[in-house]
Amino acid sequence: MSSPRVRKIADRIQVIVAEMLERRIKDPRLGFVTVTDVRLTGDAQNATVFYTVLGEDADQKATATALESAKGVIRSEVGKQLGMRHVPSIAFELDAIPESARHLDEVLARAREADAAVAAAREGARPAGEPDPYRKPREASEETGEAVETDVEDEDEA
Repeated sequence: MSSPRVRKIADRIQVIVAEMLERRIKDPRLGFVTVTDVRLTGDAQNATVFYTVLGEDADQKATATALESAKGVIRSEVGKQLGMRHVPSIAFELDAIPESARHLDEVLARAREADAAVAAAREGARPAGEPDPYRKPREASEETGEAVETDVEDEDEA
């Protein structure tokens, strides 16, 4: 939707549909619905209304059925309020973003638990070898000018 006109129409459709679902549609199958977005094609012929439903899978299925049966009434009201010659066809689609966000929250919680377990295991642990296992660069001796390794012991003398 690049056109500002199309975006305005989509925003207006979202408001109209939300008001219709709140006030005029009295279907008992309709759950607690939130209209999250409306996407309109560039020619304003097709509108996809994204919605979320609070509840279980059965509530979502019942709400989808109720929305499908009320589609004609909603479309006629959209046409009446917008005053357009060609009213866009309306399709309802369950918004998957809340479910994806819930899944990501669960994954992040498991990652935090794993990090906490690693931090607890690391508590009080010591390195397996020397505290600083890396060789130091050779430094010139101040007295003789010869290169001397600072951390490595001579094994020939042992």
